[in-house]
Amino acid sequence: MGSDPFVFSFFLIFACAGILATLALFTRQPLIVMYIVTGMILGPSGTALIDNPELISSIAKFGIIFLLFLLGLDMQPAKLIKTLRSAMLVGVGSSLVFFAVGFSIASVFGYSMTETIIIGIAMMFSSTIIGIKLLPTTVLHHRHTGELMISLLLIQDLIAIIVLLVITGGLMEFDGVAKIARVLVSLPLLVLFSWLFVKYILLPLLEKFDAFHEYIFLVAIAWCLGLAELSELAGLSLEIGAFIAGVTIATSPIALYIADHLKPLRDFFLVLFFFSIGAGFHMDLLAEVIIPAAVIATVILALKPVTFKFMLRRMSETSALGWETGFRLGQISEFSLLIAFVATAQNLISQEASHLIQATAILTFLASSYLVVFRYPTPIAVNDRLRRD
Repeated sequence: MGSDPFVFSFFLIFACAGILATLALFTRQPLIVMYIVTGMILGPSGTALIDNPELISSIAKFGIIFLLFLLGLDMQPAKLIKTLRSAMLVGVGSSLVFFAVGFSIASVFGYSMTETIIIGIAMMFSSTIIGIKLLPTTVLHHRHTGELMISLLLIQDLIAIIVLLVITGGLMEFDGVAKIARVLVSLPLLVLFSWLFVKYILLPLLEKFDAFHEYIFLVAIAWCLGLAELSELAGLSLEIGAFIAGVTIATSPIALYIADHLKPLRDFFLVLFFFSIGAGFHMDLLAEVIIPAAVIATVILALKPVTFKFMLRRMSETSALGWETGFRLGQISEFSLLIAFVATAQNLISQEASHLIQATAILTFLASSYLVVFRYPTPIAVNDRLRRD
């Protein structure tokens, strides 16, 4: 190995991902798939050339943070509040449907009551990364689809955060209830603080020194990461803090400049995120969970578009919008992987149940990416007609 294992690990990841991405483009395959395969090849269950995927996973969190920050920059606060209010029923209702499906199938395959509940919960959410990574910026700017998807994902994220607090704190313990109450109080306080800070300190500074582009870049990153950390300290998540950081400066003309210049940094970390998903999967347990994982993945992939189409139609949205939203949110989530990890650490579920969730996540990530890339406009479409950035 090279003199610096950290640098050598990055070399392996990006060299392997680059080779596979080249093959993907020649064979018209989605690039996200190749990033996950890179992790499987280089990780502990593959060649084990990189045996510390936790380190890469920690770095990859930056990709999610910057992605949510950029999403916030594209969302006007007034529109966001209106869409969140209208999407609440669909967000909660669809989550209950997907929970029931995961719970029922896990029961059929003989998992314990606690495991079936955790598996059902893991099926409730859709991937923020894949859903938004495959959504063109033009859609966020010019169409209702982007706003609706963001609202549904934010509702799911809030549910996921409460679930994680329950798992780690215990539902019946005072401490667990207190944590949930703290979340409900801290969210509006965080929004108020960030709005006041941006209005009276951040925007005046950016307007005064707008000729110094590196200063804008520096302050934007500091604001994003600072509010993300404050959000986590307040009992929320890094992602929610980053999103609020973006929304609070979305009304400023400087938002477009920041969004444009942070995209390459976001993409760098997102490659690492998808690599970490592949690297974290233990191939030796695949045989034990592949059948139930394939069944759950197939049902979820088929049911999510139908459910979102039906529920959004009841909200007076068009059928086309309902189908597109359903297909774009047709996978399960990074939160599902996090819930599996936390539940295993708390000894609530077995390694087999955890790997069932992981295998289902990877299968839905792969299948959903294929469906969206070949059916709808995306920034990474292999078809020129569907490519939109």
